[in-house]
Amino acid sequence: MAHESPLVKVELRDKLGTRYARRLRKSGRMPATIYSKGTDPISVSIDEIEILKHLHGGSHVMELDNGDGNPATVLVKDLQFGYLGDNLIHVDFARVDLKQIVTITMTLDISGTPINATEAGAILEIPRPQIEIECMVKDIPDSIKVDLSTVESIFTIGDLTLPDGVTAILPPERHIAHVTIVQEIIEEVEVSEDGDTLAPEIITDSTTEDATEEDSSE
Repeated sequence: MAHESPLVKVELRDKLGTRYARRLRKSGRMPATIYSKGTDPISVSIDEIEILKHLHGGSHVMELDNGDGNPATVLVKDLQFGYLGDNLIHVDFARVDLKQIVTITMTLDISGTPINATEAGAILEIPRPQIEIECMVKDIPDSIKVDLSTVESIFTIGDLTLPDGVTAILPPERHIAHVTIVQEIIEEVEVSEDGDTLAPEIITDSTTEDATEEDSSE
């Protein structure tokens, strides 16, 4: 990790259920659950503004302090959103050891444009804005940057610069982004038997500048 895990204060909660969860959120707090192997889940509440700040900042690992003097190291396990999908309503944490190896999904920090994306008929496609990585908890990066301006047409997982101790789950030849060239081929004008001119047929030929990967097989 690029910096120390944030310390987040939590409060134990003994009241459960949808009605109580609504009351919590109205008061500016969010319900959360801490899972740990061999023990029952612990229900807590956290300050909504604080947890959103850490999540937006890219924090995957946090230290949760319930006031007992023994903060728990946790990994963000799952985020639950409202039915519209635009508001966070619950967080699940999993208690972990810093040297434990985990697999997580990370959203890539993508910038720039491939060189060939400026050609006529070029379309930039990003089939993988997220990737799965495997590493120790202590090595989880805050972000993984992708600069598309460093390639002509195709940026693959193998082009990523990953921190030490971090590996991608998918093979290196899989595309993160690529440029597709759309070409219009206009056939010659034909004349019908009665002398009428037939409208030319326009054929759209979409070709991706990569013949090695078949993403459709996934």
